[in-house]
Amino acid sequence: MPLIKKLQQFLNFKFLTNDFLIQYMNKSLILITLATLNLSINTYADVLEYPIAPTTNQIDTFHGIQVEDPYRWMEDNNSAALKEWIDAENKLTFSFLESIPERKRIVDRLSQLWNYERYGIPFKQNNRYFIFKNDGLQNQSVLYTAESLDAELKVLLDPNTLAKDGTIALSGISLSEDGNWMAYGLSSAGSDWQEWRVRNIYTTKDTIDHIQWVKFSSAVWRKDSSGFFYCRYDKPDPHNQYQNSNENQKVFFHKLGESQDKDTLIYSRPDIPKLNFSLAVTDDDRYLLISAHTGTAPREEIYLIDLQGDKKNIKVIMSGFDADYRFIGNEGDKIWFYTDYNAPRGRVIAVDINKPEKENWISIIPQAKETLLSVSIVNNRLVANYMKDACSQIKIFDLEGKFIREVTLPGIGTVSGFNGKKEDRETFYSFNSFITPSEIYRYDLQSGQSTLYKKPQVDFDSALYETHQVFYPSKDGTLIPMFITHKKNLQLTGENPTLLYGYGGFNISMNPRFSTSTAVWLELGGIYAVANLRGGGEYGEDWHQQGIKLKKQNVFDDFISAAEWLIENKYTNNKKLAIQGGSNGGLLVGACMLQRPDLFGVALPQVGVMDMLRYHLFTIGWAWHSDYGLVDNKDEFMALLSYSPVHNIKKGTEYPATLITTADHDDRVVPAHSFKFAAALQSAQTGENPILIRIETSAGHGAGKPTSKRIQETADSIAFMIKELGIKLPE
Repeated sequence: MPLIKKLQQFLNFKFLTNDFLIQYMNKSLILITLATLNLSINTYADVLEYPIAPTTNQIDTFHGIQVEDPYRWMEDNNSAALKEWIDAENKLTFSFLESIPERKRIVDRLSQLWNYERYGIPFKQNNRYFIFKNDGLQNQSVLYTAESLDAELKVLLDPNTLAKDGTIALSGISLSEDGNWMAYGLSSAGSDWQEWRVRNIYTTKDTIDHIQWVKFSSAVWRKDSSGFFYCRYDKPDPHNQYQNSNENQKVFFHKLGESQDKDTLIYSRPDIPKLNFSLAVTDDDRYLLISAHTGTAPREEIYLIDLQGDKKNIKVIMSGFDADYRFIGNEGDKIWFYTDYNAPRGRVIAVDINKPEKENWISIIPQAKETLLSVSIVNNRLVANYMKDACSQIKIFDLEGKFIREVTLPGIGTVSGFNGKKEDRETFYSFNSFITPSEIYRYDLQSGQSTLYKKPQVDFDSALYETHQVFYPSKDGTLIPMFITHKKNLQLTGENPTLLYGYGGFNISMNPRFSTSTAVWLELGGIYAVANLRGGGEYGEDWHQQGIKLKKQNVFDDFISAAEWLIENKYTNNKKLAIQGGSNGGLLVGACMLQRPDLFGVALPQVGVMDMLRYHLFTIGWAWHSDYGLVDNKDEFMALLSYSPVHNIKKGTEYPATLITTADHDDRVVPAHSFKFAAALQSAQTGENPILIRIETSAGHGAGKPTSKRIQETADSIAFMIKELGIKLPE
């Protein structure tokens, strides 16, 4: 673009502060000087004209080190300048994506493949079944009820009727013990904020009950169905409700049929504002258990309130925030917990609430070689969900911990479910893999037999594909598992387009799961690889600890080593390799593409945490300190600064073709992270690889996103890879 045109474009941008005006004058002088010297300005690819993102002289000092933050103004989501920049970026991005000839074909195929009837895992309350079902392309799944598994399904709640564009999602439900009432939460435009209401299950009519300002909480009913416990925050500033820090969560009891202003405050900790709570009521309705945690790491304290006594008398059952403790069930004063205390891969203990000290614990299910994920009590048996090398394994024990049997699963994949009540004889579970859509099974606890309940009919021939698992060495020699899925009889030519996915954080495991986007990618001849990085939970808490705080670089090394292994073993090459990840995985992609820009052809960082020096200042970001650390600690600050994506972009570097995605209502990872990253990357980029940002409207971090938006976003990502990796579509 001619210099004079660049200058005119710059001059036309509207600024709001004196800092911007100073930068405007400084940049104008620079442009004029360069024009006089007949030099070419090419801080971004010649094929694209990026919107000008002004910079300021914002400098912060941490432990004596000065750090620039020139795009601080992008944190103000009410800024007119930011809205103008967003509109300009979206105009550029969507123009680019819509010009890709293959995009329509991808949209059509995604819509075709997505259009299949799918069911959730059935659950039961008071002899009535409840099940989610989606006809195919419905934006939100519908909740049905039925008198039996073979009976006609009746609509209980259809979120698709609540908003024409499908942006109101059902974010949680809780059924009363008598089966008459359903408390349900709704979220709008992808926000974490929830409004809870109550519906009569028989009439499908709502009551007057209306609960607001709920986040990260469900409704936990009293067994007499008189009302429920829940957690909420104080009403936020309406101008910054999607950005301000979420602190001082409180526990309330809501009596059915009353207004929220009459709810009873049960528990709060104003002395520790950064505490979050989760709740459970014991099976006999005797005790309320409050799990308190200060971050996302599995480190809780457990408090107990006797619901038949003085509710102000709170007993501490587990103290010290020293381990993960999860309520499983109880018999009188004996409570079963899952814990990783002195057992990083998990175990089950029984605790007498009258003598809860550790020396009095009874070991029920000891730690195994596999990683214990969760435990439920069904048919008076402990159903233990294990993970072995990132794949599911189910074992059943009696209440004293005696092994009964291992459940025979349909194959190697991922299982969810096995929930129910103590007296239930049946339970349900889902099974899926990278090439197998989710199948629903009924399991008889007495006979140990699984019966197929629902199998989706998907227009995808899974018999043409295969998945295998490899173990590759990371930089420090640690063996890392990786799943690789592709067409059978794949030729290792080193030319195969490959998508490498990762997460690596918060004790979250990347297990085999079917997705329509992966299926389309495989049909195009692509390879799909998922690396089980440290920081996740694949091998328990030790594996998690190896990828946090001062050891976070291990996660990036693991991911980079996965890419190198795929190239060395002739699956692909650096021009045919794309990387993708969301949230903490977006951070992963951002950090790795900056550390090794030569290694990847395409980068797809989605809703990523990109500013590691300020992540803790917004919404629930403060809770992530258990994984990331904080700038207040010098060692942790130095580690954060070493990989923080917005602080490690280098001018004059040729970065991979990049499509950044975020959403305007993301109040989990606020979009300013992606805004800053995109602006800095566009300014620094050299060469012709495009740097684009796709900013979804009326959407959030991902949960509850309408099917229509998911199809469009997925199509854009695949089309971008097709263009930038040079993929020729099969006929």
